[in-house]
Amino acid sequence: MTTTTVSSLRSVLTGCVRTATAAPSLHNSQPWRFRVRGFAVDVYADPARRLRVLDPHGRELMISVGAALFTLRLAIRLAGYRSDMRLFPDPDEPDLVARVTTTHPARVTPAVEALAAAIAHRHTNRSPFARVSVPEDVLDHLRDAARWESAVLAVANVAGSDAILGMARSADRWLRGQPGYRTELARWTAPGIRHDGVPLWAAGPRDALETVPIRDFGELSGLPRRDEKFEPYPTIVVLATAGDRPPDWVRAGQALQRVLLAATWNGLATTPISQPVEVPAVRRRLLDPAAGLSVQLVLRIGYGKVADATPRRRLADMLVP
Repeated sequence: MTTTTVSSLRSVLTGCVRTATAAPSLHNSQPWRFRVRGFAVDVYADPARRLRVLDPHGRELMISVGAALFTLRLAIRLAGYRSDMRLFPDPDEPDLVARVTTTHPARVTPAVEALAAAIAHRHTNRSPFARVSVPEDVLDHLRDAARWESAVLAVANVAGSDAILGMARSADRWLRGQPGYRTELARWTAPGIRHDGVPLWAAGPRDALETVPIRDFGELSGLPRRDEKFEPYPTIVVLATAGDRPPDWVRAGQALQRVLLAATWNGLATTPISQPVEVPAVRRRLLDPAAGLSVQLVLRIGYGKVADATPRRRLADMLVP
C-alpha cells in the first residue's frame, strides 16, 4: 500500500475518532484516549477521569469506553471499511482496552447509515417524557440491538419498574451520603466554560412527583430550579451481560450505545438511571439470580422533547501521539 493511501486512511480514521467522542459517559467524563497507527486505532481508558466515589472498580469507566468503541466501529463502517476488534490486546498495557483494525472496503448498507445518522442526535434527556407507551415492535428492535453486542435487554413490567425505581431512590440517598460524593459532583458540574461534565442547563428540572430518581446535577449550583411533573409510569429497561469482568463491561458499553442509537433512530429519548448499579447490594437485587446475568445499566426510555448536546473535549486532548 502506498504512503499516500496510508496517509489518506489515517485522515479517515482520525475523523472516525472524532465521531467516537460523541459517545455517552458517566458524568460526561469522556474517560478515553485514542492512538491512530497505520490501519488501526488503539482505544485507551483514561484512569485520571474515573469517578472514584461512584465507580471505585472502574466498571462504569469501561462501559463508557465501550460506548466510544462501538461508535468508532460504526464510524469506520460508515466510512466504507470493515474492521476487526481485539479487546485488551496487550497484557503489558492494562489501559489499552481495544485495538480496532481496518480490513477491507465494504459497501455501506442502509442499516449502517441509519444507525450512524443517530450519533449526532443522541443526547441524554433529563426532562419529563410523554405519557405514551413505547410500542412492542420498537422494544423488540432495542432488544435485538443489545443482542448484536452479546448483551441482554430486559423490559420491566409496571410492578418491576416500580420496584427498580424504588431501589434507585434508595441507592441515590445512600450515594449522596458517601464521603466525597459532593466533591466529586462539584468537579463535573462546576460553572464556567468547560468541555466536559454536565452544565446546569443540561441538568433538567426536578421531578415534582419524585417518581423518577434522576441524579441532581444542579444541586450544588444554589440557583433556583423549576419543578415539573414527570411521567408516573416510565418505561424502564435493564441491560445485562453473562459475565461481570472488564471485557463484559466493555461489551455492555458497546451494547448500550447500539441500544441508545437504535432508540434515537426510533424517535425515543433516553436517560440512564445509574444509582442502582452503583450500589453493589442494590445491583444484585435488580435481576433474579437464577437468570445468571449481571446488570450493567438501567435506562428510562420514552418520547420527549429534543435535548441538546453536552460539551466535548478537543480532539487533540484525546489523541495519544
